[in-house]
Amino acid sequence: MSEQSHYNRRNFLKRSVLGIAAASSFSLCCKSGIKSSSSAPDYDFDSFFPRYETFDPQVPVWCVTPKLDRCIHRFHLSSPFSPSGRYLALTRLAREDRPPKPGEMADIVLVDLMTGATRMIDQTCGWDTQLGAQTQWGATDEAMFYNNIDTRTWMPYGVKMNPLSGKKMKLEGTVYSVSPNGKQAASTCLRRIGATQAGYGVVVPEKFIPENHGAEEDDGVYVTDTLTGECHMIASYKQIVETAIPKIDVSRYGNGDFYGFHVKWNSKSDRIMLVLRYMPVSDNKRKPMLITMKANGEDIRVAIPASEWADKGGNHPNWHPDGEHVMMNLDINQKGWMFVQARYDGTNLKKITPVPANHGHVSMHPAEKYLLTDAYPTETVAFGDGTAPLWLIDLEKGKKETLVRIDAVSRFFDANPKKAKQMRVDLHPAWDSRSHTHVAINGVENGTRRVYIADLSEWIRSV
Repeated sequence: MSEQSHYNRRNFLKRSVLGIAAASSFSLCCKSGIKSSSSAPDYDFDSFFPRYETFDPQVPVWCVTPKLDRCIHRFHLSSPFSPSGRYLALTRLAREDRPPKPGEMADIVLVDLMTGATRMIDQTCGWDTQLGAQTQWGATDEAMFYNNIDTRTWMPYGVKMNPLSGKKMKLEGTVYSVSPNGKQAASTCLRRIGATQAGYGVVVPEKFIPENHGAEEDDGVYVTDTLTGECHMIASYKQIVETAIPKIDVSRYGNGDFYGFHVKWNSKSDRIMLVLRYMPVSDNKRKPMLITMKANGEDIRVAIPASEWADKGGNHPNWHPDGEHVMMNLDINQKGWMFVQARYDGTNLKKITPVPANHGHVSMHPAEKYLLTDAYPTETVAFGDGTAPLWLIDLEKGKKETLVRIDAVSRFFDANPKKAKQMRVDLHPAWDSRSHTHVAINGVENGTRRVYIADLSEWIRSV
């Protein structure tokens, strides 16, 4: 799909302003805008956004999409906040009553947190229900990234946009994780991701979804230069399986195929983590393991082997803020899931805290004093009524606090929870990347997806 796309650009922009603010306010505000620093911007959320006060949150919370249904931020592995903290990048799903069909358009949404202005700045069919179009930021507010699809070939591609000017650049590769320095974007094959779990890649006609057989030589981890747009595969699954240290052994599972899932850059922009899934032919139940490698695909290491993850249970790996360690929920001692960490090469696997883990999306504050996580509303540790918690864990005190309790069940999920896994609403708590004092979460209001911001600055200082 070219930049002209399948819609009339003039009419699209005309309808997308929403009557909230003129498009020019974004560029004008930026020119006198916020410079990056370690302190939070001087937000005045109460002037523009309604407070969320249900269940008496322990921190101030605002809904930042009160008039825009079906909105989500991406994931706990990236920040929807722009580097300055001024803007929020979101995806607005095409609909919520069923999974998307190939070619259905979602909206790319930009929220100005300093003025309350909300604008739909593009449309895309390169999205799915859990992570949207992978909207995220580069190193400045002038570099936003997301995916689209050329529907003539059904090949997905990344887009680098300056949301303040509207200028766009088509990338050769797709976007799953942009490096903190903004120079590179890593991704696995977004067409294949759905083969192991729906909701995280892009939706294309079935005949355009490639199948992997064993450890493929022509599929793997891809990196795109965000300046030139050029993309290359840095490591094939064949190379990963044959050269990783320690050796990858899946023989006990029988014959099967390897697929890539999540990738994420570390804080230093010099190493990538990969969730590699082995899919046995016998039962087709995924057997995950966590791999790390240098930015050029060299020094491939097994950080968490299948023997620890697939065989014992765990989920949601992330990088530790130090860029040297990975962390996740894992049942290392077969006594219940715990928050654990290991070095990128798999050494020194240990518990982070005696506070038990669950199935939430965990991240660590850069000061290394707090963990942030959530829970699925269906977990026994949740409330049993469709609401889900936002938790902050004080690592020094070994104490977990429920900061926010919020509805996480949409109309479609509520109607048929057993068949709506890819339509579920996860909080996916994500820190702002500037000050790490504010957190974005997904939630539900009156049956539709909304995005909320929680201000943890005073609470964190008082813990």
